[in-house]
Amino acid sequence: MATRLEFATPETPGERSELQELARRHLWMHFTRMGSYVDHEIPVIVRGEGCYVWDEHGKRYLDGLSALFCVNAGHGRAELGDAAAAQARELGFFTNWSYAHPRAIELAARLASLAPGDLNRVFFTSGGSEAVESAWKLVRNYHRVRGEGTRTKLIAREIAYHGTTLGALAATGITGLRSQFEPLTPGGCHVPNTNSYRWPEDRDPLWAADAIEERILFEGPDTVAAVILEPVQNAGGCIPPQDGYFQRVREICDRHGALLISDEVICAFGRLGHWFGCERYGYRPDIVTVAKALTSAYAPMGALIASDRVAEPFMEGKAMFAHGLTFGGHPVSAAVALANLDIFEREELCGHVAAKEDEFRGMLESLRDIPIVGDVRGAGYFQAIELVKDQDTKDTFTDEESEDLLRGFLSGELYRAGLICRADDRGDPVVQLSPPLVADTEQFGEIEGVLRDVLTRASERVR
Repeated sequence: MATRLEFATPETPGERSELQELARRHLWMHFTRMGSYVDHEIPVIVRGEGCYVWDEHGKRYLDGLSALFCVNAGHGRAELGDAAAAQARELGFFTNWSYAHPRAIELAARLASLAPGDLNRVFFTSGGSEAVESAWKLVRNYHRVRGEGTRTKLIAREIAYHGTTLGALAATGITGLRSQFEPLTPGGCHVPNTNSYRWPEDRDPLWAADAIEERILFEGPDTVAAVILEPVQNAGGCIPPQDGYFQRVREICDRHGALLISDEVICAFGRLGHWFGCERYGYRPDIVTVAKALTSAYAPMGALIASDRVAEPFMEGKAMFAHGLTFGGHPVSAAVALANLDIFEREELCGHVAAKEDEFRGMLESLRDIPIVGDVRGAGYFQAIELVKDQDTKDTFTDEESEDLLRGFLSGELYRAGLICRADDRGDPVVQLSPPLVADTEQFGEIEGVLRDVLTRASERVR
């Protein structure tokens, strides 16, 4: 699951830069095979502008992943730094534990005004995993205070990624990420996802939705607290829902008394051409989790946005949601988020994605003449190409073949060619693209040029 770039960076037989030496000695990078960089440079990114970033040697890269699905407004937005500096001068920090400050209040109201339906109560966190963790604690607590304390389980989808803290990890459906840290928080249950690429032609299109009800009945409806789903599933390669999927899931949740959590850590704030992914697919969750593009990643921040119905039991008398995080609603992060939302509105970034989605998708579809390209799927500026050994049979690669293809060739070659994207095999092998929302025709052409060259060579390599 690590991205392997060491063969795309220079070997370092001689003297290394100070940054390289310090990184090797002290920096523990996330999801990274640290031993891979013994003889090669660590890729060090030093600045960014728009859709591009530069490394310490001055080489430019098109950031086709928005860093990690999060720099939605693009790099180099000085006004976001200015907002942070101004807030730090006014009030660098105060907690939301029994206190409030202006920026947290203003941001909560702003998010409530943007969120659909009665999603009006905002609980801030430091990031996405914490937002999911907080949501699971909230749904358990919600049922308990209503006299249904046996409702503790959370139903999620296979291969879905919901975070790395122990609760969020229990919702994550990726065996390789879970097994090293077991036993996890009890209660995580998993059902099939909506990847229909290899489904039988006669399968009911809402089969995956009905599988949720089957699992609820198997577990016992009085033990299930909630169902957590991404509008478009990230892990496995930008997996969209079938038409009517979320409407069926909403019906199932209502029928069995389970809450519906829409995990939009990636899908919110324009990624799918809407403020929230649930708007694109026409469903109303009880809770939405967000992070990443809330600040366009210029400052760490996440949140859960709960409906009035879910928040109500905690708003009266001596009731309390006994949960909190020191930096949740940090004033500097909140100021950055408000300035970020100003950019979105002023430049109509959600509308830009909606207008340009077909062009972006069409560019990726044009790569289907390359034998290794199997499926192209996704929504908005969140797209993936699934790689196959045979387009007709849809045969996929073995684990060993996938390791060689993705980490032995594709990751390094794409990076060397100046394109940052994700070559991943959490599920079947895919290449994911998720550029900043300011990306346009020029960037689509650059992406196509790199992908066509590298995927053609990859196809020849595996034949």
